[in-house]
Amino acid sequence: MSFRHWRWQRPFWAGLLTLLAGVPIVYIPYADPSFEELSFRLATTTGSGSLIIGILLVVLGLTFWYQRYARVFAGVAAILLGIVSLVVSNFGGYLLGFLLAMIGGGMGIAWAEGEAPGEEPAAADGRTGGR
Repeated sequence: MSFRHWRWQRPFWAGLLTLLAGVPIVYIPYADPSFEELSFRLATTTGSGSLIIGILLVVLGLTFWYQRYARVFAGVAAILLGIVSLVVSNFGGYLLGFLLAMIGGGMGIAWAEGEAPGEEPAAADGRTGGR
């Protein structure tokens, strides 16, 4: 099976965006910014909370790829974790991780399995082809 065929059978872009949402949420609280005005925290558990939220978003992104039937659960969980990251993780990784989690979770919930590119749709009575 080719990568293109594999990608069309699951919410690939939702998984990729959700996976990428975890990166700034984990990275930014642990980074040592050279600009002091960019460093702010809203919670006392910013480090551990950010780490947990970021890892869970990465796992949910992989869930979109490998457990496509759990897409609604993974989408709702990604949206909820994105909202929680606003308070726990420097405004959700300076809003970058928050927005990626919102878009990826929404895409995962809205995804519906279609036909792979290049396949001809079957007729309603089971025959293929035109009249």
